[in-house]
Amino acid sequence: MNDRVARIEAALRAAFAPSVLEVVDESHKHAGHAGARDGRGHYAVRIVAPAFAGLAPLARHRAVYAALGTMMRDDIHALSIQAEPPAG
Repeated sequence: MNDRVARIEAALRAAFAPSVLEVVDESHKHAGHAGARDGRGHYAVRIVAPAFAGLAPLARHRAVYAALGTMMRDDIHALSIQAEPPAG
């Protein structure tokens, strides 16, 4: 696991205490892409947490962005988010 993935995971665990959290570095798929040249990465996140219950998808995404704070500006070029409340 690289340092950015660990930092993303730590921030999301602290903010949401998820039952499921998967963070995948997909930066290698974007080599040569304009957004990859500045050193920031491309990531995919799947997160399941009670905090997402009752929130619309856009609100869930905004909550994830807020939890990641300055990483969205300094470390992450693109973020694919699948954020859901627990089933049931």
